[in-house]
Amino acid sequence: MNIRDILKSRILILDGAMGTMIQRYQLEEKDFRNEELKDHPVPLKGNNDLLSITRPDIIKAICSAYLEAGADIIETNTFGSTWVAQADYQLEDWVYRINYESAKIAKEVTDEFTAKDPSKPRFVVGSMGPTNRLASMSPDVNNPGFRAITYDQLLEAFTEQAKALLDGGADLLLVETITDTLNSKAALMAIDRIAEARGIKIPIMVSGTITDASGRILSGQNTEAFLISVSHLDLLSVGLNCALGARELKPYLSTLSSKSTFNISAHPNAGLPNEFGEYDETPEDMVDQIKEFLDDGLINIIGGCCGTTPEHIKAIAELAAKYEPRLLTQ
Repeated sequence: MNIRDILKSRILILDGAMGTMIQRYQLEEKDFRNEELKDHPVPLKGNNDLLSITRPDIIKAICSAYLEAGADIIETNTFGSTWVAQADYQLEDWVYRINYESAKIAKEVTDEFTAKDPSKPRFVVGSMGPTNRLASMSPDVNNPGFRAITYDQLLEAFTEQAKALLDGGADLLLVETITDTLNSKAALMAIDRIAEARGIKIPIMVSGTITDASGRILSGQNTEAFLISVSHLDLLSVGLNCALGARELKPYLSTLSSKSTFNISAHPNAGLPNEFGEYDETPEDMVDQIKEFLDDGLINIIGGCCGTTPEHIKAIAELAAKYEPRLLTQ
């Protein structure tokens, strides 16, 4: 079934936080290594994307847990899987494999769930994070003209990632947690070029990150400016994720919903982090806030980001099933 057609009839559920679930396993350095990496010269603990190769059982279990909870769309474990980010671990040469294996794992699990209930098809979305370098801002306060990366380098990095995700079985791609729109435009160009070269239509989700109460992403754009900057392609959806909880996200989602002709997505944090960096918001708390999105008809796709577990997603899915999706305008 075509995901665009499904979105006309119901709200789709995105999964929750991969990192939050990985933390439950209390992994050690050995979990991030296999025979090939036993003598790798730098520490690998914390490189969660690598677990798709070294501990695929964990990634598969997490995907399954979110699907059991009611998710329709599962993200690949590839938020930091470009050579730009993997350079921190000296694993640039592993990028294609990490993306491919992560997509393959997610696809195997979604196929299993779809086979059990063909009336509720499940989808894999390839996660393409922002990288750890900004194309439009300088990391050096004493040299505002300096850039740690070029647009062409980002284009190369995202092209490699997107190709591997699609080859591994991703049904759609998600350019997410956008803090610098110029980075995201490189990702979108990479996807568009691949689609043209392969003669295929790739559904694309785009999700920005409002970093504070000013309502702007890190590189300075407000919500409407961000929307305009990514609207040159026929996107499946545009939305917001991370940084803020559902309550703080609502006014900016309202702006997107009123201005955009695309489907609207949201995957907020489970509240704001406490002094220990942990997320205390219960499923009941989160549902109470997301209910406001639904009551106001703001969204078509809903899930969770940091701190969001299968328990949160189960509660969100049960609530969303009672609502009609936001109507698209022309």
